[in-house]
Amino acid sequence: MSTAQRLRDIREGFARPFWVANVSELFERLSYYAAFASLARYLNESLEFPTQAASSLAGLFGGLVWFLAAFGGAIADRLGFRGALSLAYLILSCSYFLLGSLGSSWMAPVRGMVPLGLLVAFVLMLPALGIALVKPAVVGTTARASNENVRSIGYSIYYTLVNIGGAAGPYVASYVHRHMSVENVFRVAAVSVAMMFFAVLLLFKEPRKEGDAPPPSLAETGRNFITVISNPKFMLFLVIFTGYWVVYWQEFITLPLYVVKYIDPRADTELLLVTGPLVVISLTVLINLATQRIASLKAVTLGTLMSSLAWIVLIFMPTVTGVIITLICVALGEIVQSPRYYEYISRLAPPGQQGTYMGFAFLPIGLGSLIGGWFGGKLMHHFGEVEHRPTGLLWTIIGVGVLTAALLWVYDRMLPAKQDSAGQA
Repeated sequence: MSTAQRLRDIREGFARPFWVANVSELFERLSYYAAFASLARYLNESLEFPTQAASSLAGLFGGLVWFLAAFGGAIADRLGFRGALSLAYLILSCSYFLLGSLGSSWMAPVRGMVPLGLLVAFVLMLPALGIALVKPAVVGTTARASNENVRSIGYSIYYTLVNIGGAAGPYVASYVHRHMSVENVFRVAAVSVAMMFFAVLLLFKEPRKEGDAPPPSLAETGRNFITVISNPKFMLFLVIFTGYWVVYWQEFITLPLYVVKYIDPRADTELLLVTGPLVVISLTVLINLATQRIASLKAVTLGTLMSSLAWIVLIFMPTVTGVIITLICVALGEIVQSPRYYEYISRLAPPGQQGTYMGFAFLPIGLGSLIGGWFGGKLMHHFGEVEHRPTGLLWTIIGVGVLTAALLWVYDRMLPAKQDSAGQA
């Protein structure tokens, strides 16, 4: 096929809802990562939560998103993608605005009636409701609004825009934090998703295709959940792999606090967090080509080990440059393992149940954030504030990651997946 024909297929192969949904996802990711990049410091420095509480709450924010995503698809299918997206962006705009306004004078009566910790926890739960609707709606729209011959390209466009949003979010947070205030980071995030609310209402038309399966009910989704948790091999793998995400999420939960407390109090932590997404955007295709002959679970194990050992750099180079190198190395491990993780899960799924299993592949991401927030906060308090030996935090994080990689290696030796060998994975 000629290049001109390929470009014509791409130009004509996507209906308008595809572009509206995927561009809106870019702005949703921008808002999410802007908020996440600033959240731990906002809770600790502006709302004056202790380090341990701030880390736990930040982990709650990141964790609930991925738990609810498993059920968001059923709700999005029943509402329709237009209804799901517009409702999601309305929820997100209100919740980010409330999050940035928690210390405002007009919120004083509410703060007087409700303990601040409970109030913050409630507000942090609201974005998860919105994001859980966005992801299945955008992915579903990509499937329905793409011609068959360009659908794989459509998912590549989706993945690229997600990563662009992930890189832009911390950059926007950095600019707003420096030129306005950290509270305004969340208000800018609110404006970003509010624009997408109006874009969906004005420009998005519900995509329909003949032969679409009827939407699953919430009861069916619940039965699917029972099906998943009754597979001990799959559940064991998810539990082990949660360790990777406990390590990974520290870059958003404890690293910003670690940097300003123990490396450079003037460091622009939001801007530093742009590093990982930029590496992912730049090197994903190249590294995937280089590692495609490695068996899928071996690639997952290797990526886990790489991301874990990356934190050694920060121990021996406690500078802003060391932070950047650490984040680059963490991202390289993410690139090695991430696509192969989903491939491996597809091998674990019984025939005809791949969709159900893939839907619950997000659970370790959420569990890792919830545990990682609590765990990282404990470590920050113990090693930093009690023992005044903050590198103990980093050594412990490394230990969790290396243990996870070791358990994955043992798991692979004892419970190999079918056809999971080099050249086939």
